[in-house]
Amino acid sequence: MKLAQFRTRTSDARRVGVLADERLIDVAALARAVRQSGGHSSVWLLEAADALDVIRRGAEALGEIAALVEDARRGGALNDERVAFAPDAVEFLPPVNPGKILAIGRNYVDHAIEGGAEPPAAPLVFTKLPNSLSAHEAPIVLPTISTQVDYEAELAVVIGRRCRRAGEAEALDYVFGYTLINDVSARDLQFGDGQWVRGKGLDGFAPLGPFVTTRDEAGDVHALKIEGRLNGEVMQSSTTAKMIFKVPYLVSYISQGITLEPGDVIATGTPEGVGIFRQPPVLLKAGDVFEVTIERLGTLRNTVVGPQGAE
Repeated sequence: MKLAQFRTRTSDARRVGVLADERLIDVAALARAVRQSGGHSSVWLLEAADALDVIRRGAEALGEIAALVEDARRGGALNDERVAFAPDAVEFLPPVNPGKILAIGRNYVDHAIEGGAEPPAAPLVFTKLPNSLSAHEAPIVLPTISTQVDYEAELAVVIGRRCRRAGEAEALDYVFGYTLINDVSARDLQFGDGQWVRGKGLDGFAPLGPFVTTRDEAGDVHALKIEGRLNGEVMQSSTTAKMIFKVPYLVSYISQGITLEPGDVIATGTPEGVGIFRQPPVLLKAGDVFEVTIERLGTLRNTVVGPQGAE
C-alpha cells in the first residue's frame, strides 16, 4: 500500500490518501461515502487526516483501508471526484511528519571512496532538523549563506512502532515502510563548520515522499534500484544491495541508545555520483529539477529556486 498526505486545490485541510488504480483516494472522504451508501467503515476512518495515526494503528488499520478501497472499487466509488484525485492535481505534503529525521553518512562504499574517505567502521549517524522537512514537488530554495548546494538520492525508512534496543534479527518488525528522500546538503557549510548541523539542516533540505510504501509492497529492501537525476540526466545509479550497513542493522544500532517512535525517519545514505566530487563540480542552481527514483517506491521530484526574501 502507498500512503500520502496531501491538500486539494480547493482546501487547505490535510488529507490522508492511498494510491489505488492510479488515483489518490481521500481515505476519510471514501469512508464517509461508504457510510452514506449504507456500507460499513470504522469511526476513526471518517476523520482520518494524519498518516501518523495510520502508522500507529499498524496492520489492522491497513487492513481496514484495504477493505474499504476494495468495497469502493466494486461499488464504483473510486470514480467519485469528491473521493479520488489525479496525483498531479493535488499538493503533496510530506507523507509523514516525523518526530525526528536521522541520517547515515557514507553508507555506500563507492560514495565514501569518491569523497576520499575510508568506508566507515560503524554507522555515521547525524540528524536533519524539523525545519528541513519538505515534500514532493515543493521547491528547494537556495540559501543565501551557501554557494555549494548538492543533491543526495536516498532510501528512507519509516518506523512503525516504538523501538528501543531492538535486536538485528527482529529490527524489520519495527519498520512500517519506506519512502524517498533527497538529503540536500550545503557542502561549504558541511565541510567548513567542522560538523554537519547547518550543512544538512537548512530550511527545506529534506524533501520526502511522495508516498510511504508499506514494507510488504516494497519487497526486499536490499534489492531496489536507486537513481538520482538532474534535469533528466542520470547522476546516481546504484542498488540498495550496496549499502554497507543494512536496514536491520541500522534500526538496531540506532535504537540501542535513541528510542525510535512511530513515524520517525532514517535516511540510509546515498550512493556515488553526488555533485561536489565531480570534476568540475555539479551543484544545484535555480531552475534545476532533481528527481529521486527508487524501484517499487516511486519518484520524488523537486525544482530548485533562487533565494527568497526575508519574512
